[in-house]
Amino acid sequence: MLFRKLWRTMGLYKAQFISMVIMIALGIGIFVGFNMEWVSIDKNTNGFLEQTGFADYRIISENGFSKEDVESIASLTGIDKAARYLSVQADVKERDGDTISFTVTENADVSGFALMGGEPYDANSSDGIWLSDKYASANGISLGDALTFRYKNIEFKGNVKGLIKSGEHMVCVRDETQLMPDYKTHGFAYISPAMYKETAGFEYYPQINVLSKLEKKKFTDKVDKALDTTLMILTKDETVSYAGPQGEIDEGKTMGSILPVLFLLIAVLTMVTTMHRVAAKEKTQIGTLKALGFKDKRILRHYTSYAFMIGIMGTASGIALGYLVAWLVLNPNGMMATYIDIPDWKLYLPWFCVVILVLILALITLIGFLSVRQMLKGNAADALRPYIPKKMKRLLLEKTVIWKKLSFGAKWNLRDSMRHKSRTLMSLIGVVGCALIVVAALGMGDTMDSFLDMYYGDALHYNSRINLSEQVTTEKTNELIEKYEGDYSASVAVQVGEKAVSLDVYHTPGDFVRFPDENNNFIEIEDDGVYLCMRLAKEFDLSEGDTFRVSPYGSDKTYTLKVAGVIRSVSENMVISPEYADSIDLPYTINSIYTKTAKTDISSDDAVASVQSKQAIIDSFDSMMELMNLMILIFIIAAIVLGVVVLYNLGVMSYTERYREMATLKVVGFKDRKIGALLIGQNLWISLIGVIIGIPLGAAVLDYLMNALASEYEMKTVIDVSTYIVNILLTVGMSVLVSLLVARKNRKIDMVEALKGVE
Repeated sequence: MLFRKLWRTMGLYKAQFISMVIMIALGIGIFVGFNMEWVSIDKNTNGFLEQTGFADYRIISENGFSKEDVESIASLTGIDKAARYLSVQADVKERDGDTISFTVTENADVSGFALMGGEPYDANSSDGIWLSDKYASANGISLGDALTFRYKNIEFKGNVKGLIKSGEHMVCVRDETQLMPDYKTHGFAYISPAMYKETAGFEYYPQINVLSKLEKKKFTDKVDKALDTTLMILTKDETVSYAGPQGEIDEGKTMGSILPVLFLLIAVLTMVTTMHRVAAKEKTQIGTLKALGFKDKRILRHYTSYAFMIGIMGTASGIALGYLVAWLVLNPNGMMATYIDIPDWKLYLPWFCVVILVLILALITLIGFLSVRQMLKGNAADALRPYIPKKMKRLLLEKTVIWKKLSFGAKWNLRDSMRHKSRTLMSLIGVVGCALIVVAALGMGDTMDSFLDMYYGDALHYNSRINLSEQVTTEKTNELIEKYEGDYSASVAVQVGEKAVSLDVYHTPGDFVRFPDENNNFIEIEDDGVYLCMRLAKEFDLSEGDTFRVSPYGSDKTYTLKVAGVIRSVSENMVISPEYADSIDLPYTINSIYTKTAKTDISSDDAVASVQSKQAIIDSFDSMMELMNLMILIFIIAAIVLGVVVLYNLGVMSYTERYREMATLKVVGFKDRKIGALLIGQNLWISLIGVIIGIPLGAAVLDYLMNALASEYEMKTVIDVSTYIVNILLTVGMSVLVSLLVARKNRKIDMVEALKGVE
């Protein structure tokens, strides 16, 4: 009998039942989905990196390494494997403007690749090319096709024998300025050491890649001693193919621990309020069951099962929603797959999510248990009496002159809000949560748009960046600078403490590159010191006027630099002028020229390694924005559903609790429209207060998220006026819509039935 009653009870309170299931499903779905995303990225990428022998360390020398050098490294204790390695930017002769990360490894177990199709790798092949499958697919290249790669004045001709994916090129970008891969114009390819030596006529490997579990200091000490010199050594954390996905993982952890937790919190709090009201509404039914002889334990189990059913259905729906959210981001054709190139996109449900889901289910069941147990107190006669809210004391406001000036509706809503504090508080929390999420989500887009306008609109005024080859002469460099009327820069790899940092020398008389300070005001690079990016200034606790020491890699000299200012930068670097470099006797070689000349008008030259257009960088940001916009859309939709469900659920509860009061108003002559206005007025005031609280909280959350998620871009948090307007319109409009739906119910009030209840 009680089982049938359970289903009847669900039907009787279907609005509350459905809303609670939706709330639990939404909270769990967002929480599971965003945590599943970063855990899946972690497992899929780490498995692929291990499969392809992704190097733990990269030893770099412009002079190159001999076979004796790599043998010395490989023989060290704690070194698993080592291989000489080369990866340079080469042009694709058959495709104008395309570039390839042209790669050679002497040991396929170190910095190798996974074969997706075609012939297995042959280290002795004289004409084999193993090409990125994504680049091949984007450009209609098939197995057996002939390709020619041009690096400096050397052409490497071969046939595509295999299609591959590589851990070293898991994030396949030209350089650090390109944020997202563009496989239409850039890819990667491997050839054998035999083909490299045969075609080039010599062996030049500027890098040794190493697999080792040693800590960096121990590793560095061993390498420096073995090679009897100080060389630049990069860990895997300092490569884009590892740092990029790791950044997504860290961002996922941050996202999964803030906004999704807010959804869960609101869902649980709504459950507390709703279950208490449902139990109060069922008080007479509970009394009837007690009078019929049912034991308290059985009644308790019956009503607790109601909460348990909500928990089971909400949890199951939430897990399904979580998989959907994760799949939207992580699938072979999804936005994340345009950034990270791996063969498998499996979804993993984190173990801690399983634990939390079990705890949430237990908590929901406990909420139902405690709500019903309170109504079981006393005997059957006590239980048969309808639930009557506690008698309310007069408000302090009622003792003032202001109270007398308030309208009847304002007085009625104020007294009702104070009488039902938990319902009012939950409505307020729901609106605050909705406003907070909308501001934070839309603010991400505003901040990114502002950053793009400032950095690529105002800071960078060049059209093309010419990257010079390593062997270019000073005379040829000056000739190119004059020919293209360009500004120039040079990069010197230096060590600050144990950290590898780029010290960049900029000469910008044409104002083609400008530098924003912490307030986004552009400053001149003076001759009195070094300008640190914000991250380095914070990491080393440096400010204007301080001094610190740097040591260029491959040199025993140490230089003392004075901090002249702090700037914003998309890379972790320091900037000085040529005059300051000369004053401290720092040698440098110009490697980039910035010019207004279009990329298509820059002629081919042995001195030019590659040319990158500013538009290509902007396009890579556009691809990243598509991924961010997907996340923003998910949060906004979830926030709207959250607000609608919370307000509708609590609105129905409000209508039920004030049923007798509204019946009384109808008896004394109030029209349906007037009563509806009272209901709408209360929700409207709660919504306005919620927006006022939610907007600054949303701004604070946005500031935290941008510092946690995009610290490498050193963005200044920006919230556009349109975001505030959209937030207010969405939140208040949603509140009015829900209020209108609830207000329509007062037409069905049965005045006689409502007023027959026991006082």
